Amino acid sequence: MDDLVPQGYNDGNRAFLQALMARGSITYHEAKPIIAAIKTAQQDDDGDRQRVDPNSVTQEEFAAYIGAAQEVVSHFDYEVRNAMHQVRKDRVYALVNTTSDPMTQLATLHSADEIAFVKRVIDGMFEKHNTRRMEVMCVDSMQANKLRHAPKADGDESIADDSVVQTQAGQGGIKSIKSSEVASMLAAMVDEGWFEKSREGYYSLSTRALLELRAWLVDTYNDPDLGPDEWQRIKFCEACKEIVTVGQRCAERDCNVRIHDICEDAFWRTRRDNTCPKCDKAWSGKHFVGLKAVTETEAYKRAKRNSGRERGSVLEQIIQDEGGETDEEE
Repeated sequence: MDDLVPQGYNDGNRAFLQALMARGSITYHEAKPIIAAIKTAQQDDDGDRQRVDPNSVTQEEFAAYIGAAQEVVSHFDYEVRNAMHQVRKDRVYALVNTTSDPMTQLATLHSADEIAFVKRVIDGMFEKHNTRRMEVMCVDSMQANKLRHAPKADGDESIADDSVVQTQAGQGGIKSIKSSEVASMLAAMVDEGWFEKSREGYYSLSTRALLELRAWLVDTYNDPDLGPDEWQRIKFCEACKEIVTVGQRCAERDCNVRIHDICEDAFWRTRRDNTCPKCDKAWSGKHFVGLKAVTETEAYKRAKRNSGRERGSVLEQIIQDEGGETDEEE
């Protein structure tokens, strides 16, 4: 075991790795008080111990702790991956299991019925709410509640009442979860770092989840038999090459070019004009990926003005109609 520990690796590095393992992911801002506490504890006890200011922790120190953690975990089928948060523009570092199936990882904390529910929610994000007309890739609690039912063996997903129903043979004995359990399960997914919840109350995959599930998402939701120019559900930013669930899309509905909002300025500075790099269609910046694919439509705004219904009800209706007026220019 000692042969796997890099030279200079100490108790401070171990403490940092434990913090990373407990969180699943971390940013420089989140790491600063942890590293400061480690440096404070490592001071010589013979003198007066001075509290280290978190603001004094440098990017270089943070990078050194990340590098040491990466070197150690690489021997155990883990790695530390990083990507920019699609909204906050913070770089997120996540501890990723490179061999375990993502649903197997959830099994340590959740029942098979709960894991099946999570899978149905992710299906809702990347199948039902991710079409050529409208790439939303998030759900609200109302929509998640409709996914609490396990499908019947004959493919009929409707269930008459709220009771927990045992599915027929062929469904692996998976049961539906109760309506009262949906909120707690969604909250657990947020606490464990798999989902993020927006201020408006919509759930989407976190940056950590996108890093960890990258290969699984492509294998599950993309068709390997389609050509490189055919529409796929999982698409990558033209600038940073990470998965896009919040950003902009090409005005050509069947074109796969997507750009994160946070990557937009730097990307266009490298080009002579704002046209799609694949199909050359003009890039207006008004064709959205994520929640804005719904909330920026005239249909959504009109429904809000006319009905006064709750946002979730309006969102559900617009998605069911597949946008109608998905973009002002279409």
